[in-house]
Formats: sequence, C-alpha cells, structure tokens
Amino acid sequence: MRRFYKQVDVAAADGGWQVTLDGRGVKTVKGLPQIVPTDALARALAAEWDAQGEKIDAQSLPLRDMTDYAIDIVALDQAAVAEKIVAYGDTDTLLYRADPDEPLYARQQEVWEPIVAGFEKLHGISYVRVSGIIHREQHAATLDKLRELVAAQSPFAMASLEAMASLAASLLVGLSALDPDADGVSLWQAASLEEEWQAEQWGREEEAEERRVKRQSDFLTSRSLALLART
Repeated sequence: MRRFYKQVDVAAADGGWQVTLDGRGVKTVKGLPQIVPTDALARALAAEWDAQGEKIDAQSLPLRDMTDYAIDIVALDQAAVAEKIVAYGDTDTLLYRADPDEPLYARQQEVWEPIVAGFEKLHGISYVRVSGIIHREQHAATLDKLRELVAAQSPFAMASLEAMASLAASLLVGLSALDPDADGVSLWQAASLEEEWQAEQWGREEEAEERRVKRQSDFLTSRSLALLART
C-alpha cells in the first residue's frame, strides 16, 4: 500500500489519545476508534506511522497491531483472554528442569531459580518444579493467584502479557516483565536459556540466530506496549 498521508499528529480524544493522519483519527482493524490511554503510547504509535516511506510496510507497525488486538479482541472479553494466558502458568518453561546430574541443570538453577523464587516470595505462592518433560499440575492456589494477577491487567497490558508469555513459553517471565523496573533483556535471555545452551553445545546457525533476534525484538516490543500504556 502506498503512503496515503502526509502529516502525523497526536490528539486528545474521548478521555484518551489518538493518532491522526492528515487530521483523521486512526481506527482499528474492526473500525473502532484507536484511542489509547496515554500520550506516550499514542506518540509511539505515531512514530511508527511517521517512519513509513513511500510504501507502508505492515511488518513495521507492531505496536499498531497489538493496540488493535487490545481494543478489538481483549477489551471485549478480558475473561476469556485471561484464561488463555493462565494456561501458560501450568506449563511454565522455567519450572521444567533437566535431571540434577545433567550439566544443564546447574545452569537452570543458576539463572531460573532466583527468578522463580523471587516471584514466589513476592506473590506468596509456591511452584512445583519438575525434572524432565512430563507434565505435573501446579497447585490450585498458585493458579488462582496467577489468574488474579492476569485478570487485574488492563486490555493493553493483557495483550502485551499474552504475547510475552507465548514467546517465552512462560507466564512467570511475562508477569515479571510487566514490572517497569525489570530487565526485559535478562528475562528474555532466561526464557531462551535452553536454546542458548544448545547453541553453545552444537554451534550456531545463521537462520536460527536470526529467528532468536526477531523473537527477542518481538518480546521487547510487546513489553513496551504495556509500559507505554501505564496510566
């Protein structure tokens, strides 16, 4: 699609903020006004539009896509989306460790255990750690607390959280990343620990490395949606 606008601005609209293209408010995929809760998020969205060249590259509008999802999908049924997200808490990557006699186990203990233990202490819950890949259910009280934490998020934070939990295969990492003081890169590196371990053992492939870089970028962009939307 060719660029069809010249001027990109941000304007106050119905208790929030909206990007305008040549004075016309941007709408979502489903035709709803794309009104966001903060000036910061609106300006980040505007920057995506302003950076377009003669042709619009849809792949370079990730915040636009996630914002549309938050408004068109999440906001209309937050309970259903929350249940999808909580499912990641019962199969969290950081809880599935190698056997204690394997070298990988020591790395997992070093990197993962402080994150898990800190999250447990912060929220007063207890996780079941598993050696191997056979699924074991988490405590009902733990899942209830995770459900409570997820349900408390705004549609924008929930959209961000769903993307991060999916990319990291870890709700624990996703929830931790919602903290503005958290180190998003370190959390992503923790989530991809096993992939990094395999690369160290068997060597790196160019295509695999490109995918890793892209997934990290997607994770951090998803996190930025939640942080920019904080009111």
